[in-house]
Amino acid sequence: MKQILQSLSCGETFAVEVPCPKETAGCSLIETRKSLVSLGTEKMLMDFGKAGWIEKARKQPDKVKQVLGRVKTDGLNATVEAVKSKLKQPIPLGYCNAGVVAGGRSKKYPKGIRVASNGNHSEVVSVPENLCARIPDEVSDETATFTVVGAIGLQGIRLLSPTLGERVVVMGLGLIGLLTVQMLRANGCRVLGIDLDSTKCALAASFGATVCDLSKGGNALVAADEFSKGNGVDGVLITASAKTDQIVGDAATMCRKRGRIVLVGVVGLKLQRDDFYKKELSFQVSCSYGPGRYDPQYEDQGIDYPLPFVRWTEQRNLEAVLSLMAEGKIITDPLVSHRFSFDDALEAYEVVGSGNALGIILDYGLPLGVDSSKFARTLDLRTEISPLEEPGISFIGAGNFTARNLLPAIEKVGKAKLRMIVSKRGSSSGQVGQQFGFEKAGSDVGEVFKDPKTDVVFVTTSHNSHAGYVSQALNAGKHVFVEKPLALHEEELDEIEAALAAGKGGLLMVGFNRRFSPHTVQMKNWLESVSSAKSIVVTVNAGAIPKEHWTQDPEVGGGRILGEACHFIDLSRHLAGSPIESVHSALLGGVAGQTGDSVVISLSFADGSIASIQYLATGHKSYPKERVEVFAGGQVMQCDNFRVTRAWGLRVGCKTRRQDKGHVACVGAFLDAVKEGKRSPIPTTELLEVSRATISATTVISE
Repeated sequence: MKQILQSLSCGETFAVEVPCPKETAGCSLIETRKSLVSLGTEKMLMDFGKAGWIEKARKQPDKVKQVLGRVKTDGLNATVEAVKSKLKQPIPLGYCNAGVVAGGRSKKYPKGIRVASNGNHSEVVSVPENLCARIPDEVSDETATFTVVGAIGLQGIRLLSPTLGERVVVMGLGLIGLLTVQMLRANGCRVLGIDLDSTKCALAASFGATVCDLSKGGNALVAADEFSKGNGVDGVLITASAKTDQIVGDAATMCRKRGRIVLVGVVGLKLQRDDFYKKELSFQVSCSYGPGRYDPQYEDQGIDYPLPFVRWTEQRNLEAVLSLMAEGKIITDPLVSHRFSFDDALEAYEVVGSGNALGIILDYGLPLGVDSSKFARTLDLRTEISPLEEPGISFIGAGNFTARNLLPAIEKVGKAKLRMIVSKRGSSSGQVGQQFGFEKAGSDVGEVFKDPKTDVVFVTTSHNSHAGYVSQALNAGKHVFVEKPLALHEEELDEIEAALAAGKGGLLMVGFNRRFSPHTVQMKNWLESVSSAKSIVVTVNAGAIPKEHWTQDPEVGGGRILGEACHFIDLSRHLAGSPIESVHSALLGGVAGQTGDSVVISLSFADGSIASIQYLATGHKSYPKERVEVFAGGQVMQCDNFRVTRAWGLRVGCKTRRQDKGHVACVGAFLDAVKEGKRSPIPTTELLEVSRATISATTVISE
């Protein structure tokens, strides 16, 4: 199937063949009939991509600070590579989709139902059911494509809370602004629309608004004063997109005392206190389509907010907009400036910045009710077929870590044939597959396990899926490399042990790459000559991440201790060179420790060695992220962020031009073992031991 993607590195928009998304629980597979190009969001992304490095930096000063901070800790080369990798990943465009449910595992929307959703510009999209809404029979597919942008305006109206007869200003008459005008009129409000475009002002007037055309010399403040009969307007909805701070200042000037201002668009926000203080104005920023947006429990897990307590969620806003369309209170035909066949979608993007575009409709031309099974879930990417001379590798997962770390590592060691890459959505596997030269890309994980030419399976998906995929791959007779963690629960480790004991599979490897860093190798070589017990201190300045992040979710990511601190438990086990006998952990108290990602883990080893791992989310970004210190035999070695290793009491050390956490060496050692029939570079007993110790270390958090 085809999908529209855009490169943030150069701004190029392109249509590519990608696998059809996989059917997942709670999601609908939607065969797109029509979609709407969002001039605001999509033009912004195009402009950002086409901008040079300096202009990109100016557009995102906060990101520049993050980059500069990373340069201090990780070095210039590693940081530049990370930024380039991030920008190289193309992103799907579009979020205004109307189509027919052609499959999926949603209980709410059976096959054949027409739905509006925030799906991308793609022939088939997979959308969680809380981001869909059924299209009434009275509403055409074309009109339904305006549902999402309408819901954005509606959420702004709900925050403004206008009452019958109030006078409201809409600043900015793009698609959202013009839809907002119609909804305010349907709510019984008097509306003043302000814009620089005469055509848009004329449209607003046709919808019953008083207008102020700035392109013809209109003065917004004078117009608002006349519109309110000198009393000041009751409220202002800012739906404009501009860098200037003047828009918010003008909005404050227009308002009566205790007036309300809601920002839906994107404008400068250097507010003047006096403007708001004297009138006791309220100002609020509206979040997209409404409550539930960006909440993974609502959007991804389908957990709805109770209607008596949250009357208008993002889905209920979508439904309300569709109801207004069905009643004829929202008219969209005048808002359509261009129509293109989806096959000519790239031509549509040529008119996005033309100045005369408004609503651009992409028509997919698919007959009603065609089953999505006609779209392949595995896409052949080969330009020619060559004999298989190296171990065949397939990837489950096509995220940023796969593209930025593991696949470049495989390219450097050059010891494998890239066979197949699959991802849930399909679009990412298609892009990464083409970029690195895989033979096939798809969205059906089962194809990997059934593929006779796949010798090795790399698992790089969300943490809660690792153990299941590892067991399936081992039972299918494959070698397995899985990114940490190996499992989230003891029962999953038992299943993996059973799969290993069955003897059908090959080697098992977990991506504990820090063992293979040249800095770790230097420390390990020194410790081989030390007969006494060691004291190991690992300090990880992990930095704070939001508690809503998927890694913090105990059911999906397992929490950061399971998902990330396992690296340092394994590193300590490797440096000690002795089995772990006991694990104790202490959680940081107070508000700072509420997320459970600031922990001190104490390990005792069979030979008397000890390790203290301080995994902390409360430090400053400028401090080095990782420091490893080993005290033994009257000597000390310290590894600072895997760039510089110093020693006291012996004449050794290590300094690398860039941060080297051992990713390439880790992958190379594993593939060498596969190709040469050796044992896994990390003994399976140690992998299971470290995994059980990590699960034990999280007990204090779960309690």
